[in-house]
Amino acid sequence: MQVKEHVSEKLNEKYYEIEHSSGLRIFIHPKEGYRSTYAIIGTPFGSINTEFALAEGKVRVPDGIAHYLEHKLFESEDGDAFAKYAETGANANAYTSFDKTCYLFNCTEQFEKSLSILLELVTSPYFTEETVAKEQGIIGQEIKMYEDSPEWRVLFNLLGAMYHNHPVKIDIAGSIESIAEITPESLYTCYNSYYNLHNMALSVVGNVEVDEVLKICDKYLKDQKKAEVESLFPSEPYEIKESFVKQTFPVAVPIFNLGFKLKAQRLHNEDELANLDILLFMLASSTSPMYRELMDKGLINSTFSYEMFEGGGYSAIIFSGESRDPEKVAEIIRAYFDKVKAEGLDEKDFADAKKATYGDALGSLNSVETIANMLEDFYFSKRKIFNYYDAITNATLDKTMNVLKEIDTRNSALSVIKGE
Repeated sequence: MQVKEHVSEKLNEKYYEIEHSSGLRIFIHPKEGYRSTYAIIGTPFGSINTEFALAEGKVRVPDGIAHYLEHKLFESEDGDAFAKYAETGANANAYTSFDKTCYLFNCTEQFEKSLSILLELVTSPYFTEETVAKEQGIIGQEIKMYEDSPEWRVLFNLLGAMYHNHPVKIDIAGSIESIAEITPESLYTCYNSYYNLHNMALSVVGNVEVDEVLKICDKYLKDQKKAEVESLFPSEPYEIKESFVKQTFPVAVPIFNLGFKLKAQRLHNEDELANLDILLFMLASSTSPMYRELMDKGLINSTFSYEMFEGGGYSAIIFSGESRDPEKVAEIIRAYFDKVKAEGLDEKDFADAKKATYGDALGSLNSVETIANMLEDFYFSKRKIFNYYDAITNATLDKTMNVLKEIDTRNSALSVIKGE
């Protein structure tokens, strides 16, 4: 077992990275003076991973199977994991995103018991024809609930407009038809491929010691042979599929998602990510001229937001919010980005945005949940947390301008949901 210490003297922070004998990658970040502890274990298996290559050949599984598998792992031969967590007082949850599935808990006492439940949960699959069939009705209801959510629909309508072939455009939970195809055998195939401990990572942050975590892992984790799996994705053109999509829904105020589709050969490294975060703060935060113009004209309200949206084979910048005139909002955003690209970034605005971005990132180190989630996300995207903070410090106007030049506002799509 190898233990590596990561230290940032500038941040006065330290965490440990361990290659456990079982194959699991473990990150431990003790936080002195904290009462709570947050633990999360994840695997890079999300809704987009419906086709993959194993030693014996290619495999295609039904849409929504990663989310289905997340639900099924909470069941075991000796009871439901949520019932076990209720006895420890821990607050437990799980989620499936586009590119990973994670299981987590937060506690202030009985940490050892809660972590043991988490480790048993992800290492003890129990799928039968009966239990798998029972879940179809439960998840079917969840799918219908998402179909009734305008915020969910406006996003997936946008993804369908931006992406021709990539499975990121498919609903995370799948469809009623696709989940009906899921079998115990297909669940075990996915589990054995992606839930192999060599492919997973555990992050623990808060009121905890390294030896305490390793003692529990040594007790509950058995050594595993590494499972080789390669996620496969269809060829995806750079250009969007269509520029505008609209759906009617019973909403009081129209909602929109505007997406700038970017090149997606790989995930952004720490340097590119830091400069992109600074750029988006400059151009779209509540202190930016564009935001003030949109607010002054009554085109947006406090729901306006932006995000960097990226994963395996996909990358985009998405703006969202409510507006009486979404098309005008999209027009102003596109024009503003083009104007700044032509005229260049203001040096003072850049300095202010750099300072604010660093301050926001620094504030995240006060949250055990945020630190743990960053450790997971950065590990699966092959990035280092402290490198990201250094990249913000080392960001320059020229680097940030180069990031802006990569954004083509013509390669964008607008998704709108209006009242019936």
